Amino acid sequence: MRFRKGDDVLVIAGNDKGKAGEIKRVLRKENRVIVDGVNLRWKHKRATKQNEASERVQEECPIHASNVMLRDPATGKGTRKRPKAEAK
Repeated sequence: MRFRKGDDVLVIAGNDKGKAGEIKRVLRKENRVIVDGVNLRWKHKRATKQNEASERVQEECPIHASNVMLRDPATGKGTRKRPKAEAK
C-alpha cells in the first residue's frame, strides 16, 4: 500500500468525493484507511452504569484505499506520485 499515517489525501470516489484530510490510521490487511473528517457515522452508546446517560457519538469509518489519492501540497490537487522528501 502506498499510503502512510499522516499523509494528506483527497477522496476521489464515494459520498465524500472532493473532501480532503489527513490519514489517521492505515489498515493494511483490509486495504483501507481512516481519514480525518471523512466517512462519518453515528455510533449509539448504551449507558453501562445506572447514573450514566446513553449517547450518540460520531466516528470516522474506514474507506477503501482505491478511493483516495495523495494530495500535492503545492497545488492542492490529487497526484499519482509521492511528493519528494524535503532535504534536511
